[in-house]
Amino acid sequence: MAHPMTDASQDTTPVATTPLTSQEDLAYLREIQQLPFWTRLGCYLPLSGPGWLQGAITLGGGSLSGSLYLGVLAGFGLMWLQPLAMIMGIIMLSSIAYVSLSTGERPFDAINRHINPVLGWGWAIATMMANFVWCMPQFALGTAAIQQNLLPNLLGSGSGMDDFTSKLIIVSILFVSSGIVIWFYDSGGKGIKIFEKVLKAMVAVVVISFFGVVAKMTFSGEGLDWGAILAGFVPNFSLLSQPATSLQPIVAATGEYAAFWSQKIVKDQQQVMITAAATAVGINMTFLLPYSMLKKGWGKIHRELAIFDLAIGLFFPFMLATSCVVIAAASQFHAVPAEGFLGEQNENGTVIKPAGNLVGSYNGLIDARLKKELGDEGFATLKADKEKLEEARASLPLADRRIAAMLVTRDAFNLADSLKALTGPVVSQFVFGIGVLGMAISTIIILMLINGFVFCEIFHLPHTGLYHRLGCFLAAISGALGPFIWSGDAKLWLAVPTSMFAFVLLPIAYFTFFFMMNSPRLMGPSMPRGPQRLVWNLLMLSAASLAAFGSIWSILSSPFKIQGLIALGVFVLLAVVVGILKKPADPTIHELNESMQA
Repeated sequence: MAHPMTDASQDTTPVATTPLTSQEDLAYLREIQQLPFWTRLGCYLPLSGPGWLQGAITLGGGSLSGSLYLGVLAGFGLMWLQPLAMIMGIIMLSSIAYVSLSTGERPFDAINRHINPVLGWGWAIATMMANFVWCMPQFALGTAAIQQNLLPNLLGSGSGMDDFTSKLIIVSILFVSSGIVIWFYDSGGKGIKIFEKVLKAMVAVVVISFFGVVAKMTFSGEGLDWGAILAGFVPNFSLLSQPATSLQPIVAATGEYAAFWSQKIVKDQQQVMITAAATAVGINMTFLLPYSMLKKGWGKIHRELAIFDLAIGLFFPFMLATSCVVIAAASQFHAVPAEGFLGEQNENGTVIKPAGNLVGSYNGLIDARLKKELGDEGFATLKADKEKLEEARASLPLADRRIAAMLVTRDAFNLADSLKALTGPVVSQFVFGIGVLGMAISTIIILMLINGFVFCEIFHLPHTGLYHRLGCFLAAISGALGPFIWSGDAKLWLAVPTSMFAFVLLPIAYFTFFFMMNSPRLMGPSMPRGPQRLVWNLLMLSAASLAAFGSIWSILSSPFKIQGLIALGVFVLLAVVVGILKKPADPTIHELNESMQA
């Protein structure tokens, strides 16, 4: 049998049929594994697949907003954070891939039978909740990108169409287009191949769009300080305890309230750093990876390919896209007051009005400063009189109002507007909007896909056809409500409990796979041993411990910390009780094989 790398007369690009399980493909993979490391990587590149699905889901609205706020708070100082956090996440995903491909068992069933059913069911339920809830802001993000950036005169404020009708049209388009892509996946064989190519293209569009914006900024006006940007990739943990260097003189200018603003900034920096580190990989990503690989028919021989796939399909697109957003946000917003809050005027002498979505954030910061000065009772009295409250806000010293205007929470559309003068309307609105829309659609598709897997696992149904599609479209139906209800109290009551449940379960899922990796009964001869086992365990424990720390921190920082701690305690207690009472599991695949050979 001739393979591409053994016949010099042929193209050296590997050609393999999906899902890389024919005898010819398996022999080809064995031959690749005998090659030098860098040569192997070149051969694996065209064979990657599931890792790109991970890239598609992690490049969503959460990554976008997190990257924006990193740039606003710390400038280029936290460029290192998200890549490092993703490396820790990939360590755990690699271990999940190793366990799943070594055992060949569906993880939900394997956890329930061999580890603890409380952990298995908690993992599945948290994943499904996350799919339903986090699909909503993706539909909202995609709708906003079309209305504000891409087609404002057709479906946005300049169209003359009422907002509800416009949103309904856009949501229908997003729903149908995502459903068509999902339909390809469930057709199997060539359909999976088409599905993966579409997702790879979407991830590429996101990365290229944001990369294009940064490239345009580099060659426009004063350009970008690439020395400072590259220096930002060197870890700097001082931001856990003090404001970014460029904000320190601005904080000092507030005089006796410098400590208040410093504590506020440090708290926000701590929150965004720890949350980013703990949640670079969401709990639903831990469910997607093993099932997407098993769906392709991958097994033990694909373990090295799976780890490479995560690096090329998840790490590099994530690092490039999020870094570009941080760079753009830092250059436009860091230590720069949002326009309209300090009496700025345009070239015609007209006072500039602030962006409507920033007013609430600004007032919240100013009110916190007033509350610090007046005390709880004094501020409550002031708040009861709206006219006096407005006067008090306006009469605060300029230094306080200035730093509040710097710290307001901007979104992607504020960034697009700020880039218009620098890059022109095509790059700032259309190219940037395409990137945001690509983020939203790719994440919607993957959340649908994951929900199909979870639905089939919970009800013990085959992962094909009607059942899987039903599970997929349940998430899409939930998500389609996003543009209409994802705001205010509804957003709070949907997002906070789901985030807390997912944050609590993520480290538990990590430790579950840690136990699976170290189970001789489950892993059999595939369990790492000697130095290899030591390295795996050190890496997994580091990643799982970081996730656990971030989980506890998130609970303690939330409005529902008592409820969160109680829920965590009840869950752990239930897992312990069930673990003690659990009957011995049926023989594993390895044990059955050994008994048959004996």
